[in-house]
Amino acid sequence: MAYQRLVKKMTIENLWMYILRLLVEKPMYGGEIIQALRERFGIKSAAVTIYVVLYRMEREGLIKKVKEDKKRGKRDGRAYYKPTIKGIKTLEQGLEFIKSTYMKLQVGEKDVNEIQR
Repeated sequence: MAYQRLVKKMTIENLWMYILRLLVEKPMYGGEIIQALRERFGIKSAAVTIYVVLYRMEREGLIKKVKEDKKRGKRDGRAYYKPTIKGIKTLEQGLEFIKSTYMKLQVGEKDVNEIQR
């Protein structure tokens, strides 16, 4: 159970990180984000959850909505999302926190040998 809680906290409760990672690569609309989360990260979340996260991210200034994807030359009326500088910096901070936490929690061979005694 502890492991499942960790997985939930690292995925569903931190969707903003996964979404920003995708948007760094290219602007996307909501449906694309949902599909990419499933295909790339194995995250199967309800569409409403994704849109709530997008709304919060936009409100916090992590992403911005644009009406067209200029790189792909599309004017299809969809709202495309792209990261802001603040969003990219926040993602980098989050990743640094995860790396730091990983280093603090990492169990080495010496630890395992000590436990086996």
